[in-house]
Amino acid sequence: KGNGMIGNIYSMGLALQALEATRKFYAPRKWDCAQAFSVVSAHDYQQPTAIAQVLPALVGRSYLDVAGLDCAASQDISPSRQLPLSPMLEIHGIPRAHIQVHYSITNTLQGKHFHYSTSVTVPSGSTLLRVMEVAAEQNPQTFSFQTEQTSWGPYVTSIHGLAASTDDRTYWQFLSAGDALDKGVGIYKPHDGEHIQAIFSTY
Repeated sequence: KGNGMIGNIYSMGLALQALEATRKFYAPRKWDCAQAFSVVSAHDYQQPTAIAQVLPALVGRSYLDVAGLDCAASQDISPSRQLPLSPMLEIHGIPRAHIQVHYSITNTLQGKHFHYSTSVTVPSGSTLLRVMEVAAEQNPQTFSFQTEQTSWGPYVTSIHGLAASTDDRTYWQFLSAGDALDKGVGIYKPHDGEHIQAIFSTY
């Protein structure tokens, strides 16, 4: 893409590793790695899997380099110098402001079509998963959903009783202002007044 993105933010780590590891095979074709690296540098990675995939590329290595690493040379690193990747800041005892998020679910793909909308109020900084939970608590008949835990965080497998299927190549896609979200439901934090759409889609 023109902004340096390769696929999406989750595929960037492996894509950068692949491009660096195979650099000599696509020369003399020029690849603007600086633009791609600026994309990953600006992103706030939080899932361990995403961090594990992007870190090798950021230090100029790939998973292929593991076979040649000298582990003995790294034993002298003091634990006090090993800084956390993303420090978590918690503020206790201070009430957070609340936001209102509009949430809709739509199926025009299979079986009986449906479209339902609701507005929920959650504390500022809540994830999309929390928005979905509140919607399901308020109206379980309509907004119930199921997830499965993956290395990338919770993955929505079913909404309103309609399950995604690899056989049918269907999944629940989440959008904001018509654009697919670049983070999972367990990480993405909607802003006040935002409209999140869950649309049953095919790939």
